[in-house]
Amino acid sequence: MNAPRIGVLALQGDTREHLAALREAGAEAYTVRRRSELDSADGLVIPGGESTAMTHLLRSFELLEPLRSRLAEGMPAYGSCAGMILLASEILDAGVAGREALPLAGIDMTVRRNAFGRQVDSFEEQVEFTGVDSPVHAVFIRAPWVERVGDDVEVLARAGEHIVAVRQGKSLATSFHPEMTGDRRVHKLFVEGISARR
Repeated sequence: MNAPRIGVLALQGDTREHLAALREAGAEAYTVRRRSELDSADGLVIPGGESTAMTHLLRSFELLEPLRSRLAEGMPAYGSCAGMILLASEILDAGVAGREALPLAGIDMTVRRNAFGRQVDSFEEQVEFTGVDSPVHAVFIRAPWVERVGDDVEVLARAGEHIVAVRQGKSLATSFHPEMTGDRRVHKLFVEGISARR
């Protein structure tokens, strides 16, 4: 079976690290900045960055509505940190009106932006993660958390009482950055989920 073609949204954020993680997890990974690149993807990674800036760039590159459409049609997506925020169906503390982060509705969840605090409040923690065989070293940077999940959304990990990783169908989201640690198990879960349904 051919490796799934997984795009990494390359408008802002840690694109290179996600490309490396996806390739090590068995995907054919490439950057997405144009509609044609989005259209040819079997799945998409939305990296960390700044969710309001990413929303602005999605509009500027005329990708906001095409991406919403692909997600509505069932394209699998994985979002880390800001990517989790954008994949939500509802965003709390979305930003200043006119410059706010806009939900793409890829996963039925409510996410609170910057819930763990500012950059100075960043931290690292071992978290139990459903689907992998040992705890994941999680790096939280101005991280969100999930306040509500829909009935068909599976909670994969928590930091304390807060939900920090979820899965709905073929899509995943984490409030932390597994691409920064060298641990490829979260990316492998995403890639294998796409491969199993092709």
